[in-house]
Amino acid sequence: MAEEVLLSSPGKITSHLTSSLLAVAFLTSFGSSMLYGYNLAVVNSPAVYIKDFYNRTVVSRNGTGLNGEALTLMYSLTVSVFAIGGLLGSLMVGMLVTRFGRKGTVVNTTVLVFIAGSLMGFSRICGSPEMVIVGRFITGIHSGISLSVVPMYLGEIAPKNLRGFLGLMPSIFICVGVFAAQILGLHELLGKEEHWPLFLSLVVVPTFIQLMLLPWFPESPRYLLIEKHNVHATITALKWYRAKCNIQAEIEEMQEEQRSLSSVETLSVWRLLLDDTVRWQVLSVVVINIGMQLSGIDAIWFYTNDIFENAGIPRPEIQYTTVGTGAIEIIAGLIGCFTIEKLGRRPLIIGGFAMMGICCAGITFALILQARLSFMRYVSVGCVVGIIAGFCIGPAGVPFLVTAELFKQSHRPAAYTVGGALNWMSNFAVGFVFPFLQMSAGSYCYLVFSSVCLSVAVFVFFVIPETKNKTFVEISRMFAKKEAIPETQGLGQVDQLKLRKMNGYGTLEHGSLDFDSSSSVP
Repeated sequence: MAEEVLLSSPGKITSHLTSSLLAVAFLTSFGSSMLYGYNLAVVNSPAVYIKDFYNRTVVSRNGTGLNGEALTLMYSLTVSVFAIGGLLGSLMVGMLVTRFGRKGTVVNTTVLVFIAGSLMGFSRICGSPEMVIVGRFITGIHSGISLSVVPMYLGEIAPKNLRGFLGLMPSIFICVGVFAAQILGLHELLGKEEHWPLFLSLVVVPTFIQLMLLPWFPESPRYLLIEKHNVHATITALKWYRAKCNIQAEIEEMQEEQRSLSSVETLSVWRLLLDDTVRWQVLSVVVINIGMQLSGIDAIWFYTNDIFENAGIPRPEIQYTTVGTGAIEIIAGLIGCFTIEKLGRRPLIIGGFAMMGICCAGITFALILQARLSFMRYVSVGCVVGIIAGFCIGPAGVPFLVTAELFKQSHRPAAYTVGGALNWMSNFAVGFVFPFLQMSAGSYCYLVFSSVCLSVAVFVFFVIPETKNKTFVEISRMFAKKEAIPETQGLGQVDQLKLRKMNGYGTLEHGSLDFDSSSSVP
């Protein structure tokens, strides 16, 4: 009876959310993605104490302290070196996932967090500001790797009907990381001077939990079959990640993708950029990843305290208001996560960018008019909330998910390298340019972000198709029609594996590969 239920709809590749899928999504997001959000916000509340530590250390070494400009430069380096590490980490993704696999990369790179946490945690005892800066750089490398590998891993283990839900889990945990740093940074908790090294080094706790539990779960089935040609391990992995599902049909779908690849080898970034058959996919990844950072979200986080102060919120209470915006991020992320499989990717990313564009324009007009109309101060606060909510509903996570969906197995690592590198470079550019843009353009600087957001929304509307409930091969064919280039059918050495049905699962006949030459294409 069980076999009839499992195989009653041949070729249908849908599945329910299993405890194994949920556990892997939680562990990877909690132990990796959350650290990115935490490290973005963790240096804000102890900034005064870190600067004081730097100055006292220099005095003890040289007999004289740092002037204001040198101290600001040293602290700015502490903040921005995280993005430099992130860029370096994103460039390593393709090499790491090809050599160690998706899960293997997540597990092996945990060593970076322990090294960084140790450096930052013992920096005050050792009297070394350099340990803080190097620790921040190493956490940036880890975050640069994790931001690409975790969505890639979850996108490959998820059935197509749950790919959106699981793909947005990392973005929710990024928001949770920011929120956790805001909460722990309150003066009542770890916001005191004596606690800042512990505050910075707490990143080792979630990573330790991840390291203890994640190795017990299987590698990505697609990686095992398409890149490693290990059918037995693929079937074992699918048994872990699926409940009542036609595993044979899912393996056949992977084999269809394998046969359609022009090469089983992972493409380099240069070959990806030269490949005319994925021109629109690459352009889409470039636009949405650059747009994600040039949307102005970092500038909004930078300017939030000033906007709240202008709205009449007392300065001592602004820290609690900022925590409130962190809660809004989590709520908006949850809304996106639980609606993406119903609404699709396009409505979330188009709606999110459009909402951000409108609210960025709204902030400009509110800041200009608030001197004449007192209620405009509250409009500016509402626009800040709207920008943050719009970002977390779609643009915060969907670009990473879409990057996984637009490419086949051989192109995916290089695509994540391109998207991740552009993401981090844009992040650094905004942080560097925004203060100068604000000085020269004043309130009108948000019109620049508004035009970027609306342009990305228009691009997605006209170029990127809906990928909900579609296999990677089906998505590739949609873009092949746009390119008017027939998909390459090849791999004469990679053919259909003959599977027999056993309790609803596909298993090898005689436990070995049986090549069917009639299915190959010379």
